[in-house]
Amino acid sequence: MKIKRIRVTPIAFRDAPLLNASGIHEPFALRSIIEVESDNGYIGLGESYGDAPVLAVLQAMQDSLVGLDAFDLNGLRARVIQTVAALGPAEAGAELAPGSHPSKQVANAYSAFEVAFLDLQARSLNIPLVDLLGGAVRTEVPFSAYLFFKYAKHIDAPYAPDSWGEALSAEQIVAQAARMIEAHGFQSIKLKAGALEPEHEVACIKALKKAFPNHPLRIDPNGNWSLETALRMAELLGDDLEYYEDPTPGLDGMAELHRRTGMPLATNMVVTDFEEFRRSVALNSVQIVLADHHYWGGLRDTQALARMCDTFGLGLSMHSNSHLGISLMAMAHVAASVPNLTYACDTHYPWQEEDEEVIKGGKLPIRNGCVSITRAPGLGVELDQDQLAKLHEQYLSIDIRSRDDARQMRKYDPAWKIRKPRF
Repeated sequence: MKIKRIRVTPIAFRDAPLLNASGIHEPFALRSIIEVESDNGYIGLGESYGDAPVLAVLQAMQDSLVGLDAFDLNGLRARVIQTVAALGPAEAGAELAPGSHPSKQVANAYSAFEVAFLDLQARSLNIPLVDLLGGAVRTEVPFSAYLFFKYAKHIDAPYAPDSWGEALSAEQIVAQAARMIEAHGFQSIKLKAGALEPEHEVACIKALKKAFPNHPLRIDPNGNWSLETALRMAELLGDDLEYYEDPTPGLDGMAELHRRTGMPLATNMVVTDFEEFRRSVALNSVQIVLADHHYWGGLRDTQALARMCDTFGLGLSMHSNSHLGISLMAMAHVAASVPNLTYACDTHYPWQEEDEEVIKGGKLPIRNGCVSITRAPGLGVELDQDQLAKLHEQYLSIDIRSRDDARQMRKYDPAWKIRKPRF
């Protein structure tokens, strides 16, 4: 089964004004949709980042993959390495997105096409993709409610405000959680922090603990608290957390925080490849790794990471960026294949608007906090070409080509600059 045609389509979809350590989400999020067509009529799907440096690699790959056997993943990797070397280094993108770092160019591009190749393989065999990964150890994959501090609307957005409204106070955060849990049945809660005063963010965790005493809680300041602040907040938090995610920068800072508090620390920022994994184990920096197939190098490399976590007694969960249903199903299939997925995964999916999904049938259901794996071939989703065209036209109509949360934040405060750690 040979590759006949590759299509990489950049898209943009509406994104809420969500606050984080690097500013605020821009009005539109960027993604790339990959279609890999075989000479016997099957099409495999992938989804990845849409920032300009990533898109340049994906588009440069299109011709080089024609004629490659769809099962030749080693050949795919070799062509990715060759293409990235020819293009040269890219500029760093959004600070909170490890996948946008220039060192991740090969992993990003390989993952984007590996998912599409595996989807194509599974479709040709009439089996779900998870079967290629060794089979499902679970058919219901748990995800966590992902809460954000947010403004009511974007400045200068060319569309009406989202339905979620403002969320800056503890009462508003609790209401946001209640709505998300009511809609999707989430059994755990994560709060994105590092944007407002640390004491206020901790007070919001306390309010969530009171409102949802049986839901495990997480807080993620994205490395925006100094070690001293992270220690002070740890005292205030006590035993309220399931885990403490990236409160302070660096492997050394995280190791010292764990040494002095004993709290379980999670990361998607300081362990983003196998070299950082090795250093983290030596320092005992983190106890839970948040995998992300988009920048760890695909679904099978994510399984390798899971085995490493099992070997060294580390917990495992999954990181998320703004994404659509193809990425959600890729996450779900690899999560379904990993026995030691010990924590519910992150997902931004509830924040994406109902009319901006690219898969047929609209947004995927999340029930009882879980995404279901079915016996449908491949990823189990089909591309809606009309929706793809609509979101591509939206991409062409805007001037955003790489995510820049700081630029957007300066529309609210012209003097605002990224400072790490801020608090």
